[in-house]
Amino acid sequence: MVERVPFSKTGHQKLRDELQRLERVDRLEIVKAIEVARAHGDLKENAEYHAAKERQGMIEGRIRDLKDKLARAEVIDCAAIGVSRVVFGAVVRLLDLKSDEEVTYQLLGPEESDVKRGSISVLSPLGHGMLGKEVGDEIKVKTPGGLREFEVIDIQTSSFS
Repeated sequence: MVERVPFSKTGHQKLRDELQRLERVDRLEIVKAIEVARAHGDLKENAEYHAAKERQGMIEGRIRDLKDKLARAEVIDCAAIGVSRVVFGAVVRLLDLKSDEEVTYQLLGPEESDVKRGSISVLSPLGHGMLGKEVGDEIKVKTPGGLREFEVIDIQTSSFS
């Protein structure tokens, strides 16, 4: 069975745009760079050629990776979700019960998560622990630093899809 990967509409479009750029721009540029490097002669000691071939391998690997992720993508409209429970795409405000600090995260797929930008993966321990919770519910999460406890204090709809 194929494992589905959740994406917001925005995240899915970003991956499609990257794939299109890699296939239509970067791939053609690297082929030209290889041709130019080949023209310089001896390929054994041609650093420019070897660097271009390595870059070509990285581009082709990323294209394969993107095609795989897009084939398994489950696109979810984050703007159309309900907010009574924590679900994919929700923006959740939590209270750290130990430090009394508030944190806010949007729950997204692993490809889209970026803690610095305020989003975490639904597959992370905290993200998984939040799923299905309501305002007032407590979440206990095992982290490398020990057990952390949070309380859900607000759930909102995402501002983007």
